Amino acid sequence: MPLMKAAVFVEPGRIVIDDKPVPDVGPLDALVRITTTTICGTDVHILRGEYPVKRGLTVGHEPVGVIEKLGSAVSGYREGQRVIAGAITPSGHSTACLCGQHSQDGAGTPHGYKPLGGWRFGNTIDGCQAEYVLVPDAMANLSPVPDTLLDEQVLMCPDIMSTGFAGAESGGVKIGDTVAVFAQGPIGLCASVGARLMGATTIIGIDTVGERMSMARALGVDHVIDFKRDDPVTAIRTLTGGRGVDVAIEALGTQSTFESALRVLRPGGTLSSLGVYSSDLRIPLDAFMAGLGDHRIVTSLCPGGKERMRRLMNVIAGGRADLTRLVTHRFRLEQIEQAYELFAHQRDGVLKVAITP
Repeated sequence: MPLMKAAVFVEPGRIVIDDKPVPDVGPLDALVRITTTTICGTDVHILRGEYPVKRGLTVGHEPVGVIEKLGSAVSGYREGQRVIAGAITPSGHSTACLCGQHSQDGAGTPHGYKPLGGWRFGNTIDGCQAEYVLVPDAMANLSPVPDTLLDEQVLMCPDIMSTGFAGAESGGVKIGDTVAVFAQGPIGLCASVGARLMGATTIIGIDTVGERMSMARALGVDHVIDFKRDDPVTAIRTLTGGRGVDVAIEALGTQSTFESALRVLRPGGTLSSLGVYSSDLRIPLDAFMAGLGDHRIVTSLCPGGKERMRRLMNVIAGGRADLTRLVTHRFRLEQIEQAYELFAHQRDGVLKVAITP
């Protein structure tokens, strides 16, 4: 049985390189040879034991690669073709998919509905921090990469670009809007770019890490607030002449950022939440205007599927966004433990790392 190298979750605090069998290919599957992948903040939650996965699971959910082998029932693709697959791999035929909510392609459990969101790579099935990954429902999820685009140009499409853009889309950003984006990490930066593409004319980014604030300015954020120097609620109220913002995007997942995002909304404004929260949220009575402020609070999970990936690659190919500058560090797969150590501790100005087998 042929073997491959893979980054495997062993126990909290340990993800190591190990040998695993190359996956068998079912009728609807595709085996993809990974050429580039990356580490996500969710992978760090897995490493720390904050998000439970089974021991021995291959982690990672952002694949760029080449089709090695196609299932017998897969048509419309060819072996040797460059492809990406979204972090979310909807089946296309679940209740959620048929309702138009492809990202919520979850499953019933003995404890009720669990919105897995079709997030299977590195969660319920082996992921893509490996030499090969098995892509389920290949005809719903594989999207060919144009020959004109390099791996690192499309590396953000499977997750953070799709997620960040979804924050602006779900928030209903319109032409002429003022938008505040709380946290300018990779997803927040993509949310800022997405807000600009949706028509926002004033974007306010909030962070405190120098490299992230510089990147926000480079990507077109109009005002950057260092929350350690200035209270963001007061600063945003001043910037908007007391009006508040049309849309506030929360991209960190903490009580303080969620609450601040709520407090800077104009009357009838929208809070678009992207953060992954690790404890119950509290909605302050005054900021929520006792529930009478005509506010909207919406949440988004990374949209997946091949059509989403095609559209995102069109944005890149059309020159509307350049996210390659988010790749600040590069490692070989054999160096994955070193890459995790850097990324988990946010050292050396890291934003995203590129991993190549």
